[in-house]
Amino acid sequence: MDWLINLFTTQDSVAHIALLYGLVISIGVLLGKVKIGGISLGVTFVLFAGIVAGHIGFTGPKEILTFMQDFGLILFVFCIGLQVGPGFFESFRKGGVTLNMLATAMIFLDVLMMFACYYLFFDTSNPSNLPMMVGTLYGAVTNTPGLGAANEALNAIYTNGDAPQIANGYACAYPLGVLGIIGATIAIRYITKTKLQDEEELLNEAEAENPHAKPHAMTLRVTNSYISGRNLMEISEFLNRDIVCTRLHHNDELITPKRDTIFNVGDEVLIVCAEADAEAIKAFIGPEIEASWNDGKYVDQQPMISKRIVVTNPKMNGKTLGKMHFSSVYGVNVTRISRQDIDLFASRNHHFQVGDRIMVVGREENVNRVAEIMGNSAKRLNAPNIATIFIGIIVGILFGSIPLSIPGMPVPLKLGIAGGPLIIAILIGRFGYRFKLVTYTTTSANMMLREIGLVLFLASVGIKAGAGFWQTVVAGDGLKYVYTGFLITIIPILIVGTIARLKYKFNYFTIMGMVAGTYTDPPALAYANASCSKEAPAVGYSTVYPLSMFLRILTAQIIVLFFCGA
Repeated sequence: MDWLINLFTTQDSVAHIALLYGLVISIGVLLGKVKIGGISLGVTFVLFAGIVAGHIGFTGPKEILTFMQDFGLILFVFCIGLQVGPGFFESFRKGGVTLNMLATAMIFLDVLMMFACYYLFFDTSNPSNLPMMVGTLYGAVTNTPGLGAANEALNAIYTNGDAPQIANGYACAYPLGVLGIIGATIAIRYITKTKLQDEEELLNEAEAENPHAKPHAMTLRVTNSYISGRNLMEISEFLNRDIVCTRLHHNDELITPKRDTIFNVGDEVLIVCAEADAEAIKAFIGPEIEASWNDGKYVDQQPMISKRIVVTNPKMNGKTLGKMHFSSVYGVNVTRISRQDIDLFASRNHHFQVGDRIMVVGREENVNRVAEIMGNSAKRLNAPNIATIFIGIIVGILFGSIPLSIPGMPVPLKLGIAGGPLIIAILIGRFGYRFKLVTYTTTSANMMLREIGLVLFLASVGIKAGAGFWQTVVAGDGLKYVYTGFLITIIPILIVGTIARLKYKFNYFTIMGMVAGTYTDPPALAYANASCSKEAPAVGYSTVYPLSMFLRILTAQIIVLFFCGA
């Protein structure tokens, strides 16, 4: 049995490290699935499993634990950046500006609450109390990347390796943080006297009134004499709206219109446009008629087909629809595009990305030729773009290592291995096509890499913090971390959520999603989605999530470097 004892006690062996992480992660993930009152802590339970392992002395060399922690953090935040990148800048459009302002206010209220609790309940002469409150803050807002950023900033200050184990404060505040977010959103409903049924009805009415600018197909008869003798490009430019003419019937002939195709009075055309533009286009071209493009009147010797094509050719990444000249060169038209299961109108300015799915209409031979150009090989999408990920990580680490000297700070400000890769990943996710970088990864692949990084980070932090857990939490200020964390969680939500409802008149379900996104908390989003049959919670969540994640990570480092190193 000596071999088994040595396996658990010989810390410098590879087998021991693999066994340590395997046990901590597997036990933590399994226990995290246990639901109490319908709510579970999820993968974050790995942190608690790591604390227990560290507390009983089941640990490993500090250097290896630190490497696993930092590498896991890099992988985690980079995959988050790739996920939120495409929607980061779009989230500021229209109503998103107000939602993001409210989310930003909530984030800064969380920070103010942390400082208020620190000065009210803790001994300010103890230099370790403020860092521990930072850990409590990020447990209260259930934001693990922020914990990683704060940890990294502390290590830059405490170069002797004696940085406070702020994961203990995080562990104390996290469970009530999850419950507090959901409880506070419920409290907002009663404070503002909101009825869920009324909010659902308002969403239904708004959905009926809003054309959504989705693709809309209609058959029109040309009756405007001004159009007669003019080509499709001239008509499109005069309308100043994006339209796609997929078929035209003229003198018993069925053709696929090109940019120089001439329109004549009496022609019948199949138009695809944004739903909101349909009435204006009908008023200009002519009335809508009922027509079946498959009956004898429209039969062509070369049958026309519509086919959905998947963009898998990396050479197409970043090219615009208008510059591909599908109608003039290939004799086909692109009627609609979908990305991540969302239908988009086929605007000439649309930038193709690997993974886009396009609907192409034309003669079968021409459609198949376009399919070859675009790739149309679903198998290619299953191949991970590893090069882009690690190129981005390299650039992110270099970017995060640039020192910025600011007066009053003990060490130069750096975005570090959390902020640097996050920002670069956001930029690559949005603009990577300009550098011929294929950023597409399947949702499952992104989630797998992200979860691996997260569990490595949480396990490492927990194991390192476990040795001092009893002295810090049980025999120390553990109870204070619990109730101050709860205050940090609920007070900003109650303030900002009430303002969003009473002043800005946001739908209650949108507010629920906004709160969940600001606190980057999936359990809160799951609760919101279960409460509403519409997509309002998901819209609120996705609108504020990118900026909130960025600010959580950035403020963690600023707090530590400005205040904890003084």
